[in-house]
Amino acid sequence: MKVVVIIPALNEESAIAGVVRAVPREAVDRIIVVNNGSADRTAEEARNAGAQVVDEPVRGYGNACWRGIAEAGDGDILVFLDGDGSDDPRYLPCLVESLTRDGCGLVIGSRTLGKREKGAMPPHAVWGNRLACGLIWLLWGIRFTDLGPFRAIRRATLEAMRMEDRGYGWTVEMQVKAAILGLRCHEIPVNYRRRIGSSKISGTWRGSLKAGIKIITMIFRLWLSQKKVRRSIHG
Repeated sequence: MKVVVIIPALNEESAIAGVVRAVPREAVDRIIVVNNGSADRTAEEARNAGAQVVDEPVRGYGNACWRGIAEAGDGDILVFLDGDGSDDPRYLPCLVESLTRDGCGLVIGSRTLGKREKGAMPPHAVWGNRLACGLIWLLWGIRFTDLGPFRAIRRATLEAMRMEDRGYGWTVEMQVKAAILGLRCHEIPVNYRRRIGSSKISGTWRGSLKAGIKIITMIFRLWLSQKKVRRSIHG
């Protein structure tokens, strides 16, 4: 089983090298950093740290993830994590092991179940996360504690989901479609640190509000269209 790590990155020159170097090399086959239109030295720092760097000039978290998937080639397992230093890559083997040994369809690194450094998630981000996870439980009966970016999934499973979002609805779309498919999902407690640099989303109320509206809208849209989604997924 080939494991490929995909790290979307936008203006993360201060953090990306440390993130790449912290990935346990014995547990992965490739590390792909997707430079999502950075205006700084993110690409150079990632490349110097040993990652493969690809460019995706069209902004959007989902766009960056899609570009990484396309570049992953024959990777069997895809692991996603952020490039800002907040996720701890040392937990990566635990996520992959749960996916392969326990037969899970999707494994999430839960910041809620793990230890969060003070200030790593502002209060409005914590409450928004709880609301979204509560809605998923209410509508599909699947309990998640987090929509965190640190996650592992089989490439074949992800392709079957026919993901559509190209922005910050990517993570919740994946989890909701896992629920619609009836996949076994698991969460691993992971530690979460204060990010290096300023946040593009949760660092401002405006950014958080826009992301929150997108996430809630995505949940209800998939709920209303889940029969169509099932037909699409099953061909």
